[in-house]
Amino acid sequence: MANYNRVTLIGNLTRDIEMRATQEGMHVAKFGLAINRKVASQLGGTRETTCFVDCTAFDKSAELLHRYVRKGSPLFVEGRLEFSTWEAKDGGGKRSKLSVVVENFQFLSDGERSEQAPKRQATPKAQEEYGDIPF
Repeated sequence: MANYNRVTLIGNLTRDIEMRATQEGMHVAKFGLAINRKVASQLGGTRETTCFVDCTAFDKSAELLHRYVRKGSPLFVEGRLEFSTWEAKDGGGKRSKLSVVVENFQFLSDGERSEQAPKRQATPKAQEEYGDIPF
């Protein structure tokens, strides 16, 4: 039986990137995407629905996302679905979540807003390692 696990999303960040590092020094970026969709209503008009998706990026992708995007930024993401389970700290039983592991992404223009918004400054380590990356 064939298996295929691929996700392609375009949406806006729901919050600023949360950046962490593992004990081995690998960077991990967690963020949320809001994907809007217009749906025809039964009364003849349209209404908008929103799907919220949690995403995780690693290594260089995590650093680049942390450096260049912020809450509200549009982003194109490709990746795979990952299912996680854990025990709740409050003794509430098992919890689970389906999220996207980012394997590829592309920055999208948000028009005039991107011209006015300040760019996120690179950390000295990231600047030393990757230099100024033009986008």
